Amino acid sequence: MKSASSTLSKRRKSLLNLTLSALFLAIGIVLPFFTGQIQQIGKMLLPMHIPVLLCGLICGWSYGAAVGAVLPILRSLLFGMPALYPNAVAMTVELMTYGLVVGFLFSHSRWQCVLSLYRSLIAAMLAGRVVWGITEIVLLGLGGTSFTWKAFIAGALLDAIPGIILQLALIPAVMVALNRAGLVKFRKEGKREKATAVSGSP
Repeated sequence: MKSASSTLSKRRKSLLNLTLSALFLAIGIVLPFFTGQIQQIGKMLLPMHIPVLLCGLICGWSYGAAVGAVLPILRSLLFGMPALYPNAVAMTVELMTYGLVVGFLFSHSRWQCVLSLYRSLIAAMLAGRVVWGITEIVLLGLGGTSFTWKAFIAGALLDAIPGIILQLALIPAVMVALNRAGLVKFRKEGKREKATAVSGSP
């Protein structure tokens, strides 16, 4: 009976994670339409990053990576934005890294709290931007175009400052609110269970 109950529970968690991942994917497709209405800084708010990061934190690293890998290509095919090559291809690798790193680090944090959230977010942002830069170098190199340090600093940091600020403010606030509402369960220090949310981690 215990084994059957455990199997059923895992299936329910997997189904919930899939449902939430589909929701985050839909948010990532729609959200740029709203931020695009904000002149000057609309694109700088990095709207597709937010649902991918939240998916990694709530559903787990594998779901976050999957949503990050699908979202830019799907949106490019549906609406032509971002441009498929090289933008959407580079963003696919970048967002996949965000979802993977933030989900993995947070789920393996000994004590899940706001501090561990920030550590996971910052590490994911750094990793994602480095991977994005390497991908741009490869893609543009294949097309006979160089990718300069100036372009990397502008694309990875300067143009992204509004989005970075928004992510660091919004995502921990959302996670804390979900934890207080009982929808996400932070693991306390000393407990070795892997689950970070009521939906479970993969």
